[in-house]
Amino acid sequence: MTFNWRKTALVLVDMVLAAYLVLAITAFNKPDETSKVCTKVIIKIQDERTNGFITGSEIKKRLTACKLYPYQKPLRYVDSRRIEETLKQSPFVKTAECYKTQDGHVYITITQRMPMVRVKASNGDDYYLDDNDCIMPNSSYTSDLIIATGDISKTFAVNYISPLGKCLMASEFWKNQVEQINVLPNGSIELVPRVGNHIICLGALPQHKVAKERAKLIAGFVNHKLERLDKFYRYGLSQAGWNKYSYINLEFDNQIICKRK
Repeated sequence: MTFNWRKTALVLVDMVLAAYLVLAITAFNKPDETSKVCTKVIIKIQDERTNGFITGSEIKKRLTACKLYPYQKPLRYVDSRRIEETLKQSPFVKTAECYKTQDGHVYITITQRMPMVRVKASNGDDYYLDDNDCIMPNSSYTSDLIIATGDISKTFAVNYISPLGKCLMASEFWKNQVEQINVLPNGSIELVPRVGNHIICLGALPQHKVAKERAKLIAGFVNHKLERLDKFYRYGLSQAGWNKYSYINLEFDNQIICKRK
């Protein structure tokens, strides 16, 4: 077997050139942190108009308090990873990303947690539930959310009110029609609509120890009840009048019990 020195030399040259190109590109893209300072900080908050839990000034204030705000600092002292981890500690921040550019700019991008329901329980608790079934603290947030009231513990809120809220929010009609969820001491669920002077009783939500199975059961239960209510709205209240009944009970599958005013 003859060893081909020329072919081997060409392979080595190609490898050296490839390594050089990788180093050159890396050096080009990486900011010169030895001499440059941060001349501008750009903070972008996703869904700021719809959520509004945090603002750019609050991000600046938080980083300044932790001595991490990068403006006029040498780029080599700007710790992007630490900035991200610090911002993620906020109960309103879902994701945080920070990076530096060659022109001395530092970009910070934030996504907020999405509130689904506001809980104002009879025991005095006041907080939000987000789309990941987690509790968010009360704030100055004023968006028009469904409010859950009544006999609600935090465990019940996470396990039952949150999946119920998701079912309502998934429908454009019910999201706008239902303004309040009320939990009675026996666990029965009532809905207060925006249109019509009546209260809707769904009954008690199905229970299950496994979160995924519980969410499926609740979704099936609620969607079935709302389908029945939708038909009653279309063929019952549309003829009898929206203000004829004060209480509509959907607890039993074979009948709808209505209480006249």
